[in-house]
Amino acid sequence: MLGVYRLYEGRLQSQIETQVAPSHIGIILDGNRRWAASQRLANGMGHEEGANRAEELLDWCHELGIKTITLYVLSTENLDRTPEELKKLFVLIEARLARLVSDERIARYKVRVRAIGQLELLPKSIRDLLSAIEAKTAGFEDHYLNIAVAYGGRAEITDMVRAVAQEVKAGKLAPEEITEETIGKRLYTSYLPNQEPELIVRTSGEERMSGFLLWQGAYSELVFMDVFWPAFRKIDLMRAIRTYQRRTRRRGK
Repeated sequence: MLGVYRLYEGRLQSQIETQVAPSHIGIILDGNRRWAASQRLANGMGHEEGANRAEELLDWCHELGIKTITLYVLSTENLDRTPEELKKLFVLIEARLARLVSDERIARYKVRVRAIGQLELLPKSIRDLLSAIEAKTAGFEDHYLNIAVAYGGRAEITDMVRAVAQEVKAGKLAPEEITEETIGKRLYTSYLPNQEPELIVRTSGEERMSGFLLWQGAYSELVFMDVFWPAFRKIDLMRAIRTYQRRTRRRGK
C-alpha cells in the first residue's frame, strides 16, 4: 500500500512541477473533532493529531516551493466553546508553540512566524510565546508562516476601519485619500510581500470561508476537500495545488 502511495505522490509531484505553484496558500484546518468521533476518540485526540499535520505541513510546503502559509487555527467564534474544551485547546496550542520556538526548521528554512488575530483574547502564556517566536524570526524573509488564532475576518476589517477613522479624525488622512492600498496597509497581514493567497483550502467537506481572510481572499481560488484535517496528507495538498493549476485565473477580467 505504501508503494502505491509513493507512486501516486511521485506522479502528482511531476504534474504540478510543470506549472507555477501558488506562492501563498491559506488553509482552514477543519474537522479535528469529527475525525476524532469517526475514530471513536476524545475530541482532544483530534486536535492533537491535527497539530501533528500542521507541523508536517511546513516540510511539504517547503518541498513544493510555497513561500507563504496562513493557517486558520482558532477563530473568534471558537472562543465560545466550553471552558473545558478551551482549556485543553490552549494547553495544546501552548505546547506546540513551545516546540515551534526551538524547531530547527524555522531557522533552516528562514521562516518568519507571526500570529494574526485578536491576540489579547488569548492567555498571557500563549501571547508571550507568540512574541518570542515573532522576535526570534523577525529577520527572516525566505518564507512566512502566519498563524491565524483568535482570528475573525470581520474583526480584522473592523480594526482596520477603526485605524483609518482615527487617522482621519487626527487630520493625518483625508477621506478622499482612502484607497485599497490604504486598507491593505492596515490589515493584520500588511507585513507580507504577498498578502493575497492565490489558493485557499478548507478540509472536512464544509464549503464556506467562515470569516477567513475576507479582504485578502477576494480573488483566491477555493478548494474544498472532504478529508478531515487530521487525515490530511501531502498528496491532498498536491491535489489541491493541481486543481488550482488547472483553473484560469481572471480576477474579474
